[in-house]
This record gives sequence, structure tokens and C-alpha cells, in this order.
Amino acid sequence: MSQQEYRYILRIMGTDVQGTLKNSYAVAQVKGVSHALSNAILKKAGVNPDLRVGFITESDISKIEDVIKDPAKYGIPSWMFNRRKDTDTGKDQHVLSADLAFKIKTDIDQAKEIRSWRGYRHAYSLKVRGQRTKTTGRAGKALGVKKKTLMQKPGGAPAEGGK
Repeated sequence: MSQQEYRYILRIMGTDVQGTLKNSYAVAQVKGVSHALSNAILKKAGVNPDLRVGFITESDISKIEDVIKDPAKYGIPSWMFNRRKDTDTGKDQHVLSADLAFKIKTDIDQAKEIRSWRGYRHAYSLKVRGQRTKTTGRAGKALGVKKKTLMQKPGGAPAEGGK
């Protein structure tokens, strides 16, 4: 392919992607698509994952976007989806970008509402996944005790303001 066909920035599923990345890494830039899923998507779309994304054609991009929109239709296994057994529908689905952020937020709000242990930990800004909390995760809380300093006059007696 000639230099004129190379594109430095592409748009895949509403995400700007650098043309210098390999196809497998470029597709993984889309929020909600992992590296394993991106390789499966490229295989189903018939695109070489080792080629630079700046060289692929518009038809290849449309094939990739079609597979990303409905991966079950192309035979990608459901264990690769990011939304297994959805609480609303009970089906396996794959959610992308803003919809993914919305689903995660509603899941956390539901856990808080039903007062599950996980929801309690989210509500009080504590670690949720069983991490250690004795020594880590202290940002935003009181870190130590501030000591009062006694200011002394040059003669040795403390100043009136400090106790």
C-alpha cells in the first residue's frame, strides 16, 4: 500500500485510534473490548491482527464494527462477553463505551440499595474486593497527628500565643 493510503488517526466505534498501532491493540482501545476479544473479533472479520491499523480499508473497519456490535451473531463464545447473565434480561450480552459505564453504575447503586456487603463497602469508600486495608488505601483520610509547637522568646520563656 502506498503512503497516501496510510491514515494516522482512525475512528472505530466512536473511539479515535492511532494508525501506528497493530490491529489487535487498536481494537482493544474501544472501551469494553479486551485483548482476547479483539483478537477473536479480527479473526471473525478476516483482518490480519499484525497489520498496522493505518493501512486497513474502510470495508475492513465496517466489518470490525459489525462484529463488535453483535459478537454472538458471529459465533464468538459468550464467556468473552463483559455482561454475562444480565440482571434485567437474564441473557449474555456485550456492552460498549457509555452503556458499559452506565451498567456498572446501576449495578453499584443496586448493591447499595439492597445493602449487600459489596454495596456497603462501595457506600463507605472502602476496598470492595478483599484487599488489605490496615496499611493501604488511606488517601483522603487523616494521615497523622499534628503536634503543637511551642514558640519561645529569645530569653527562654514561651510566647503568649503558644500553649
